[in-house]
This record gives sequence, C-alpha cells and structure tokens, in this order.
Amino acid sequence: MRIRPQLLAVLAIAVTALAVQAPAAFATTPAPGYEQFAGCPSHAENPTIEVCTHATINGGYFQMGNKNVPIKKQMTLSGGFNGELGGFAANSKGGLTPVKQLVPGGVIGLTGLDWLINFLSIEALQLYAVTEAVGPPSLGETLNLPIRVHLINPVLGNNCYVGSPSTPIQLHLTEHTTSPPPPNTPISGVPFEFKGDENGILTLNNGVVVDNSFAAPGASGCVLTLFGFIPISINGLVNSASGLPAPAGTNATSQNMNMQLVSASLVYP
Repeated sequence: MRIRPQLLAVLAIAVTALAVQAPAAFATTPAPGYEQFAGCPSHAENPTIEVCTHATINGGYFQMGNKNVPIKKQMTLSGGFNGELGGFAANSKGGLTPVKQLVPGGVIGLTGLDWLINFLSIEALQLYAVTEAVGPPSLGETLNLPIRVHLINPVLGNNCYVGSPSTPIQLHLTEHTTSPPPPNTPISGVPFEFKGDENGILTLNNGVVVDNSFAAPGASGCVLTLFGFIPISINGLVNSASGLPAPAGTNATSQNMNMQLVSASLVYP
C-alpha cells in the first residue's frame, strides 16, 4: 500500500488552502465537507495529529484456525496519524467500530458441545465475532493493525477472546502479493483507485487488502456456567474445535476497503 506520494500531494493542497485563510484559532469540530473525519482528534485534543483518516471495510472474510467468518456488516476505522503515518489516535467518535459478524456454525461449531441444541433456541445458539483494535494502527508499505476477536454468545461468558493486548493478532494488510510461510501460498489484493478533490481529500477506492501470514493465539476467558453458578473454563474445547492456536501460514483475511486521507489542518482550520 504505497500511499506516501499521494499523501504528499494532499498536504501540498492543504498548504495552498491554508495560505488563503487566516484562522485566529484552531477549530474543535470538523469544517463543513469534512464531517466524516469527526473521529480524528482536533489540535486541541492531540496536537501531534497531522493527517486525518476514515476507512470502511465493506466485505471479505476473516479465517483463523478452521473458522472462516464472512464480513457482511460494514466496519469503520477513523482517527488520525502524525506526519510519519504513525502515532495513531482517535477521539470518542473514532477508532474501530465494534461490529458483530455472524459466525457460521454457531456456538456448537465453536465448542463441539452438541447437547446445547437441546437447551437453547436457534437464536441463542448463534455466535458473533467482533474485531477490536488493541493497539494503534500504522500506515506504510502495509496497513498494520493489532487486533483481538471477541466471541459473543451467552454460553461463552462475557470475556471470550482470541488475542489480547499482550498477544494480539498482528495484521499486515497489503494490496499487493503476500509471501506467507507454508502451507499457505501467496495471495494478492486489488490496488486502490486514487482520486483527489477540491477539498484536499485523497480518496482510495475499491481496494482489496489481504494478509495470510499472521498467527492466531488460543482462546482465553471462555467460561461455561452450569446451573447458573458453577463456572467451567472451556478454552480447551474452543481451541480444539476451532483449530487454535493457529500458527502463521494457516490463517488468512481479505478485506474490501475504501479509505480517505486529508490534512488535519483542513478538517480543523
């Protein structure tokens, strides 16, 4: 994902735009036409932010172990970077949106506990996965994103996760061709279509970013409570039924993405 030349063009447009303005103070809400960047911190919130970003993930899949989850509900990542495209930060309106994606096979497929079908309704057997960022993303040759996956079903308790802040799933998403360890073989994304506009916004449309080199740790915090008061850890069941932990070269993701980048000085003049 080589975006630095295009980003420099955006910043050049921003400098030109600011040259014809004489703001007395920094704004604290996005200027008209830049409302989609509300998750980017203003100068008052974080003076190190120089570039605002807003990205949407509109489809694809996420496979770890033997579970493959289609991405059917849009996810959004918004915030801002410093001038080196690091130091990501977001305010209360930004970050990675917690979107529930339906997991095929439900909680029985995750745990192997077939007898649950005798006690739970079809709706109660459904399982959802929520991707959560556990560290700041950065942009360079790849979009680097440390995450964990929250597995949601009443049977699992409230804290069933794959990955954590200390042992995240480290994604390095690229529009180019990967070089994974075996048994995975290289896969390729789809390059973004670049477009600038009169507002100084660089738009990257219709890209597909991929990664099949990441590892996935085992599950943690998955607890089955019997009779309403006897907690039993089922991390082992989840791991056994789901093929976790899964080493690098056995997992993959492909994500349909659109992204916008703009100088923070235009969002908050």
